[in-house]
Amino acid sequence: MISINDGFGEAGAPGGGGAEYEEYLADEISDVFSETGLLSKSSGFAYRPQQQEMAVAVAQTLEQKGVLSVEAGTGVGKSLAYLIPAVKFAIERDRKAVISTHTINLQEQLIGKDLPIVKQLIGKEFDAVLLKGRGNFICPQRLRRVLERPRDLFSSSETEELKAIADWAEGTNDGSLSDMDFEPSGKVWSQVCSEAHVCTRKTCGRGDDCFYQNVRKRAEKAEVIVVNHTLFFTLFGQELESIELGESQDDGFLFPNDFAILDEAHTIEDVAAKQLGLRLSHAGLCFDVQRLYNPKTKRGLLKTLRAGEGMQCAEELLARADDFFDEVAEAVEFGQYSREFRVRKEGFVDNTLALHLRDFWTSVEEAAEKLEKDSAVRNELMDGARRMREVHGALKMFLDQEDSQSVYWVEKTGRDGDNMVLQSAPINVAERLRNTMFGRGKTCVLTSATLGAGDDDLGYFRRRVGAEKGRALKIGSPFDYQKQMEVYVMQSMPDPGTEKYEGQLIHWIERVLKYTEGKAFVLFTSYRVMRNVAEAMEDYFDEMGWRLLVQGDGTPRHQMVEIFREDIHSVLFGTDSFWAGVDVPGESLSNVIVTRLPFSVPDHPLIACKIEAIEEEGGNAFMEYSVPEAIIKLRQGVGRLIRNENDSGMVVILDNRVVTKRYGKMFLDALPPAPIKIVK
Repeated sequence: MISINDGFGEAGAPGGGGAEYEEYLADEISDVFSETGLLSKSSGFAYRPQQQEMAVAVAQTLEQKGVLSVEAGTGVGKSLAYLIPAVKFAIERDRKAVISTHTINLQEQLIGKDLPIVKQLIGKEFDAVLLKGRGNFICPQRLRRVLERPRDLFSSSETEELKAIADWAEGTNDGSLSDMDFEPSGKVWSQVCSEAHVCTRKTCGRGDDCFYQNVRKRAEKAEVIVVNHTLFFTLFGQELESIELGESQDDGFLFPNDFAILDEAHTIEDVAAKQLGLRLSHAGLCFDVQRLYNPKTKRGLLKTLRAGEGMQCAEELLARADDFFDEVAEAVEFGQYSREFRVRKEGFVDNTLALHLRDFWTSVEEAAEKLEKDSAVRNELMDGARRMREVHGALKMFLDQEDSQSVYWVEKTGRDGDNMVLQSAPINVAERLRNTMFGRGKTCVLTSATLGAGDDDLGYFRRRVGAEKGRALKIGSPFDYQKQMEVYVMQSMPDPGTEKYEGQLIHWIERVLKYTEGKAFVLFTSYRVMRNVAEAMEDYFDEMGWRLLVQGDGTPRHQMVEIFREDIHSVLFGTDSFWAGVDVPGESLSNVIVTRLPFSVPDHPLIACKIEAIEEEGGNAFMEYSVPEAIIKLRQGVGRLIRNENDSGMVVILDNRVVTKRYGKMFLDALPPAPIKIVK
C-alpha cells in the first residue's frame, strides 16, 4: 500500500462550502475511485464502477445534509466507498463521523484494516476510536477498592477469579473484555467494571489509569467513532429522553454536529425496537440486589457497613420478587414451542414489588448518607439505589402499559426457561425515528448488501425505519452471477409441515450434497426440524466421511465457522444466526441449501402486533410484511455463497412455494441474476 496525498486538496479546498464545494467534493471522490485515481495506485486494486457510484453518492449526501439509503451488492467494496468520503468530510469540516455496524467482525475489519488503509491513502492523520459500552471496561478504582476486602463480597473461588482479573489488569493496554483470555463471571465482573454513576470523570477521569475515561476522552476528540448498533441506539435513546419526540434540537446523533453511517442497516429496525423498549428480568433484579447484599452468602457492601435495615430490606425484597415472578408465571400461558406471551391488559398481576423496592432503596440511601461525600462506597450505594428506582419505574410502566404505541410481553429465558422477563418495544419504530433520526438537518447514510425486498426504490426498508424522505440508491454486485452461481428449485418437495416433508428433506439434502462433496451450509428455519434431520443423517455422514457441524451442539458460532472453513468437505447445519453475517470465501462453501422459505412465525408478540397494525389500516399483512421480510432473509442466506470474484457454487431451494405460489416469483426475482433451474 502507498502513502501519498495525490488527488486530495487541503482543508481549504476550492469553494469553501455550498454548491461549489459539493460539486468539488463529489468530483474529487469520483476521481479517487476512478480507473486512474488514487486507489488505482494501490496493490490489488480493481476498478469497480459500482464502488465509485456509491462513494460519490455518499459524498453528495454528506455535503447536502441528507439521508441516503444505499443497497450495495456483495463485492462492491462499500466500506471504502463510505469511509474515504466520510473521513475526508470529517477532517475538512471538523465534524465527527459515527460509523455503526451490527457485527463484531465488521467492527474489527473497519478498525484493524479499512481505516488504516484510508489513513495511508489520504496522507493525513486522524484518530479513529472503537467505542464500546462502559460495562466492557475494567475500572481500576473499583478493582482497587474490592481488592482491599474481597471476602466481604466473594467466596474463595470468586476471590481467586478476582486475583486473576487483577493480574490481567496490570498488563492490559486495552482494559476491555475483548483483551482477556478468559471469561469472568458476571458477579465478579459487575463489581470491578466501569459503571455510569460510579466511574465518573470526577472520580476516575483525573488520572490516566481509567481505561473507559481514556477512551471517552479520545472519542470526544476523534474524527471517527466506530460503535455497534446496540450501543448506538442505547446512546441515541438517552438523547431522545431529553427532547420531545419529533422535535430534535441538535443536528447530531451521539455527539454535537456529528453524522452517522450505519452499515448492515437491514438490522436496525429490530435493534432500535429492542433498545428503545424496556426489559426487566427476575434474574437481573436479584443480581442487582445481591450486589449490595446476598442473604445466602451473607456478603455485600451492606454487610460490610453493618447496615442492618438495608440487609433486612434486601432479604424481604428478594423473597417478594420470587413471589411476584411466580405470579407472573401463573398468569401467562406459553405455547408448546413458544417462550413469549403477549400481555394485552394493564395490571395483569398486582404490583406487589413497588413498596419493597422503595423500602430497599430508601434504606440504601440512608446508609450512603452516613458516609463521606463522594467516597467510592457511597457512590456504589447510590448507584444501587438508582437501579432500584429504575426497576420501580420500568415495572410501573409495564403493568400500567403507559405507552399505547408499544407491545408488552413476558418471555421465559435461560436453559430451563425458569427466568421470567418483562419486555416491551415500540410497534412502529419508524414513528420514533422519522423526525429524530432522519429529520431536517440530520446527515445519515444507511447501507447493506440486502436493504431491498426486490424493490428498486428500497421503499419497504425506508418505510419500516422512517427514512422515506431520503434518497434511495440500489447498486448491483460486480460479480458475474451468470457464470459463478446456479440456483436449483426442487418442485417435487411436499409443502413444509406435511407428513412427508422431513423425509423428502433428508432425501434431497443427501442427493444434493453428493454434487459438491459436502462443502455446504444447510439453512433451517426450525431448530426442531434441524435436530431431527441431523439425527436421521448421522449414518449418511459417517458413510461419506464428512464432518457434520450442527448449531447448538455446544461449539461457539465463530469456532464452528473456523472448523467448517478448514475442513474442506464438512457440512454445517444452522438456523437463524447463520443466514447472515457469516463469510466463508473459497471452495469450503460451494453449496447453500435453503430448506424452507424464511417466513417469520407470527407468534412473537412484536411480530404479531406489527401484523395487526397493518391489518387495522386495511392492508395485507402477508404481502406487505411477511413476504418482504422473508425475501430479505432469503437474500441474506443466498448471499453466503459468492463472496469474491473467484467463488462459484450452487444454491438449492427445497421449498416448492417459490414456483407453486403467486408470490414465489417475487423471491426468485429478488435473487442475484443467476441461472434458475426448476427440478420437477
